[in-house]
Amino acid sequence: MILASVTFGQVVGVLISAFVTGALARLAVPGPDPMPAWLTILIGLGGSLGGGGVAYAAGARNAYVISLVGFAVAIALVVAYRRLVQRRPVLGRDAYRFPERGIGVDAYRERLQRAGIDPDRIGAGPMVPAATRAPTNQEEPTDNPAHFIRLLDELHDAGVLEDEEYGAARTRLLQSLRD
Repeated sequence: MILASVTFGQVVGVLISAFVTGALARLAVPGPDPMPAWLTILIGLGGSLGGGGVAYAAGARNAYVISLVGFAVAIALVVAYRRLVQRRPVLGRDAYRFPERGIGVDAYRERLQRAGIDPDRIGAGPMVPAATRAPTNQEEPTDNPAHFIRLLDELHDAGVLEDEEYGAARTRLLQSLRD
């Protein structure tokens, strides 16, 4: 009957807390880690529950200590995801490269390419325009420029694009609208 007393607000609160924990764990590990929101929540929830359980079992009764151990386990889950699923380093120059595999990575790579950004050049030095592609039935930047400007803004805010890369991609997009 304990589950009957759980309210919708409590569930939403736990999900928001798990999302924040997972997002902070992703930020603690250098380099881009594109993943869907549900996976960020799962990492935060797993870290909080797993780490909190371990800390509590070890005798920690301070909520601050339990939270810190949960956060550390969430970071370890991000590191494990990067090493086991994405198969890329956690530290060093290659940690800043955009991943080639992982949950949701293909969709992110496609969005970057549609915006004129070569994902294989992220973290590898100055950005260059994506290779010329044959026209497809997919949306082009000139069809919906506001969408692609928002996408560039999101990538810049998330740290996927550096200031120079963001400026160059935005300039290319605006130039294509003028042509």
